[in-house]
Amino acid sequence: MAKKRKSPTKSTPTAAGVTPERFVRVFRMVQLLAGGSQTREAIARRLRVDVRGFYRDLDLLRSSGVIVNLEAGRYSLTQNVDDALAHLPFPDPRLTLGAAQALAKGRGLAQRALAETIANVLPS
Repeated sequence: MAKKRKSPTKSTPTAAGVTPERFVRVFRMVQLLAGGSQTREAIARRLRVDVRGFYRDLDLLRSSGVIVNLEAGRYSLTQNVDDALAHLPFPDPRLTLGAAQALAKGRGLAQRALAETIANVLPS
């Protein structure tokens, strides 16, 4: 019988499946919102998405920790743009195991998170 893999202690469902195209779109959405409050229609038109695409991207932003408020039919960013951009999920960089292990060496938060991910995906 196959062993069950350990589930990650911190899952990041928002990062799963973020394509480079979607990353660029949500990056642009944050920049638009940082420029001032905008209506859904204006944002969707600028990003060239339909209503469903707008709400999917908005949900991705919010679930990633970006604070977007809706007031009087207008969406606005309520945090510093650099802080918001730092929360965006990044597309899979397609690293090899060796490259990931090399990047995981160190004491920083990113290195610890990568080391934890490696430990969780390797068979025991």
